[in-house]
Amino acid sequence: MAKKRANKLRRSTPKSTKRPISTAKVPNKWHAVPLKGSFMVTAILGFLISAYWVYPQSLNYGITFMIIFALMFIASFISLTKAPVVSERF
Repeated sequence: MAKKRANKLRRSTPKSTKRPISTAKVPNKWHAVPLKGSFMVTAILGFLISAYWVYPQSLNYGITFMIIFALMFIASFISLTKAPVVSERF
């Protein structure tokens, strides 16, 4: 009885269970993405506002926001130096 069930299960499963091979290219290396200049301006202004307005009111929020805006500034600086040059034509 068990052999008959095993045979039925073998017949019902497809023989080819291989997944199709993806043709998408996987990048080998990390590439910086070009960011807009307004991202850097937002980071600078956000840091200054956090330092002068938020930090005196709340120590925890002030430090947190200053860290976030500092990381944004670092990301924009990395993007400025490492991103590929993209020529825009109008």
